[in-house]
Amino acid sequence: MQLYQQHSPHPNATLEAELKSIDLDFLKDDLPKLLSSMKVGADRIQKIVLSLRNFSRMDEAEMKEVNLHDGIDSTLMILQNRLKAKSDRVGIQVIKNYGDLPEIECYPGQLNQVVMNILTNAIDALEERLKQHQEPDNFYTPTITIQTELLGNNQAQIAISDNGLGIPETIQRRLFDPFFTTKPIGKGTGMGLSISYQIITDKHHGKLVCHSHPNQGSQFTITIPRFQPETANAPS
Repeated sequence: MQLYQQHSPHPNATLEAELKSIDLDFLKDDLPKLLSSMKVGADRIQKIVLSLRNFSRMDEAEMKEVNLHDGIDSTLMILQNRLKAKSDRVGIQVIKNYGDLPEIECYPGQLNQVVMNILTNAIDALEERLKQHQEPDNFYTPTITIQTELLGNNQAQIAISDNGLGIPETIQRRLFDPFFTTKPIGKGTGMGLSISYQIITDKHHGKLVCHSHPNQGSQFTITIPRFQPETANAPS
């Protein structure tokens, strides 16, 4: 079009009217921006689809050795909409302190589900603190910290911390009980942490513990063997 306009700078009246009707100058400027925006959107969709596939690991139901950090990153990608800033609150900061972990033998899909449950609860706790206290942005930054490390040579640990309201000691004792929840009716089933506890202890021969103090946040720590015993139960 640019070459045509250079060689025929004075179109006839019919063509001139059509050019004005479709606003050609605007289209020439806007089309590259539109295509660029579509490419960015397509790239993001691709990342989300890959993250969902990595999160569910539907084609990998058996126990296998995997990179735990890939599963955590995929889970964070899926939760990105809940982490980013919104009209009524600031964004949630995520700090990743990843250690030098070898591949860990586990049921990838189930372990990712545990991480999802813990992160979702952490986001809920941070949103509740923001709602209750309304601290100025320069005083409080809602933060989730994820730390991984290898304990000795035979145990992997994932610690997920938040600086939310914290959990009273009386409630901590019941966190992993089936159907126990502190959330209002209609929000959650009370099965997330109970199922997570079973996945870690029964399926992976590990430990899931919570440490929390009121107004100081909470930390959930997952510890599993680097290699699972041959007697590990198959996933149901």
